[in-house]
Amino acid sequence: MAVSPTAKALPVAVLGAGLAGLHAGLELTRLGVEHRVFERLAWPGGHATTTFDEGYRFDRTGHLLHLRDVALRERVCDWLAGDLREIVRRSVIWSNGVYTRYPFQANTFGLPPAVANECVLDFVKAHFAGPQPPPQNFEEFCLQHFGAGITRHFMVPYNARLWGVAPHEITSAWCERFVPLPTLEDVIAGAVGLNQRELGYNQKFLYPRLGIGELPRAMYRRSAHVELGREPRRIDLDARVLEFDDERVPFDVLISTAPLKALLGLIDPLPTAVFDAAQRLRATHLYYLDVALERQPRTDFHWSYVPEAKYPFYRVGCYSHFSPDLVPPGAGSLYVELADRNEPVLGELLPRVTAALAEMGVIEGARHVRFARVRRIDCAYVIFDHAYYDALAVIRPFLAEARILSTGRYGGWQYGAMEDALREGAVAAAQSVDLLGGGTAQ
Repeated sequence: MAVSPTAKALPVAVLGAGLAGLHAGLELTRLGVEHRVFERLAWPGGHATTTFDEGYRFDRTGHLLHLRDVALRERVCDWLAGDLREIVRRSVIWSNGVYTRYPFQANTFGLPPAVANECVLDFVKAHFAGPQPPPQNFEEFCLQHFGAGITRHFMVPYNARLWGVAPHEITSAWCERFVPLPTLEDVIAGAVGLNQRELGYNQKFLYPRLGIGELPRAMYRRSAHVELGREPRRIDLDARVLEFDDERVPFDVLISTAPLKALLGLIDPLPTAVFDAAQRLRATHLYYLDVALERQPRTDFHWSYVPEAKYPFYRVGCYSHFSPDLVPPGAGSLYVELADRNEPVLGELLPRVTAALAEMGVIEGARHVRFARVRRIDCAYVIFDHAYYDALAVIRPFLAEARILSTGRYGGWQYGAMEDALREGAVAAAQSVDLLGGGTAQ
């Protein structure tokens, strides 16, 4: 096995060329730090990728850029040479046979009167309930903040379908930024159709004209140190060496954007306590359909949340509403996120999906579906269960002592947006410079 040609240890090795890893590499280049970025796949981007299939471009479900950081927004626009669309969000909820505005908890107007009445009255009761003990799980969080009606009609069923576990199994730690908390005034106005205030962190977003995969490709073109198709089989921690099939790479600092559990599985030796903590980390996979349509959808939303168990999917989004250049002229495309974590049989599933989409008014019928593909995301959602923080309290100090910076959505074992991944990659690069004592010139 060859030894790395560098005479000394590589100052910084980066595992993963998703958004966090690519940005870490670009920042290390800017800071003058010698490094190499290793990506196991044959393309950059990780989950932020776009597939070309029979004239259609499909992302890995909805990947949208909510860039609140002005400097980061300018950098992304520069990378993509301005080839971006700025879009005002159109998101809805389909339940009880009708569409209502997002978020459900602030827009009950249009629901059957009995449902809307239950939701609003229970919200008012919860609002005036007085001080409560801290919620012990996400279901309790919803009951305290939204009341029993909203919790029963949307929060519990939708989130159970999204996370793949019951809401009482997870904490509310993930949701502070991602679950809008309406005021009493919002809820009352939303019950009579007067709430014009848009809630949530993602009211506007940017989207590359040819798909989200254009972003990592643009970053990759600016990177001189990214090696694709390079998967380490072991991290020898005592020797501080990355072991590949054809090379051993000594390193000083390691930035990893690989899923945390996968990273720990590579490290040898791994203390027993850390191994045991790693076994308590949970994530759920996801199956979804990419659907090519002969014509544009009949609805104009970007995505719709679907909480009711009678439908096989919990969310459906329209790629071609993000950009018409993702599809042939006049055509459309969808992503359909499935609630069942078992591998679907497309021939059995597709008639149910097309019937549901027709019921929702998205398509007229199955004849407008040109083709559909089953896709899988192995690590889709990190589970914030009741073992989450105790496990990380063991793992994080171990990694810090080992000079390993595990970052990004899955490296940090968290729930976040693409902006977070980009920012965290840059932060990890700066932290690696601190660990190196000021940097190593290339």
